[in-house]
Amino acid sequence: MVHALFTPAERAVFRRLGSPAKIQRFLDGLAYNKEPGGPTCRSPRMVLRDRTAHCMEGALLGAAALRMLGHPPLLLDLEAVRDDDHVLAIFRQRGQWGAVAKSNFSGLRYREPVYRTVRELVMSYFEHYYNLRKEKTLRRYSRPVNLARFDGIHWMTAETDVWTVPEYLCTIAHTPVLAKGRERWLGRVDQRLFAAGLLGRAV
Repeated sequence: MVHALFTPAERAVFRRLGSPAKIQRFLDGLAYNKEPGGPTCRSPRMVLRDRTAHCMEGALLGAAALRMLGHPPLLLDLEAVRDDDHVLAIFRQRGQWGAVAKSNFSGLRYREPVYRTVRELVMSYFEHYYNLRKEKTLRRYSRPVNLARFDGIHWMTAETDVWTVPEYLCTIAHTPVLAKGRERWLGRVDQRLFAAGLLGRAV
């Protein structure tokens, strides 16, 4: 049973995360992990203890919290050009898709479960996915990956980095979001949207 993998104190935290929206608020309250000691990919247990996370670590915690609510622990990888990739923990309610996420950009976080397909969900991030040069950078997305396949490495409770998960996300096929040749016609991000995305950004 999933709940039994966590300590009583950890289970108490998860009990307070009784909906995807509450999971997102918890992720938003964590300090953004700038990895001062070098790259990390810490498990949900380590994130709960340290109260800090970056995108990948937040997605892992989000997937674990969704699993505690009865959802499958699904991750979706977004690939970008001239920018960092982004990972979402996705869920389905009444047949429609939503997401929770940790990001240093305000527009790349929560999505209500109102999207009929995974592609619709992904495209809701397109205008908000940009780099500091104001280029729109989202290009591809993966299929949903069920993290139950990594239960053997104890991805939720490991006391060491769980690099196996992001390494796997990098190996699977990704679907383009743009038609061939469309990239050259993309405009730059509007200044107001750019400023809004940077609100509260950890530097």
